[in-house]
Amino acid sequence: MARLLADENFPLPVVERLRRLGHEVLTLQEAGQANQSLSDVAVLHLSRSGGRALLTMNRRHFVRLHSLSSDHAGIVVCTADLDFAAQAERIHKAIASRDSLDGVLIRIDRSA
Repeated sequence: MARLLADENFPLPVVERLRRLGHEVLTLQEAGQANQSLSDVAVLHLSRSGGRALLTMNRRHFVRLHSLSSDHAGIVVCTADLDFAAQAERIHKAIASRDSLDGVLIRIDRSA
């Protein structure tokens, strides 16, 4: 299963569900990096240095960072969805079939 880092705004219920699905998910809060006004570049560097793909709701900024460089451990950008279980399942399906998330951008859209 995947090693992931959830940024500060990523919903905790999705993190918890991904853990139950077998993924190793660390939050910025658990990493002691919350409330530090880290830049998006710093968050991406933190995820890369820890060998974790980044989970974020900040689509615009991280899609742009990916377009500038694919030198990262993976980025999973999501749209807001209050159905946390379904969102976790979509993330799980999107990443479970991959051998590696290195340099990959994955978009997870809200279900219709």
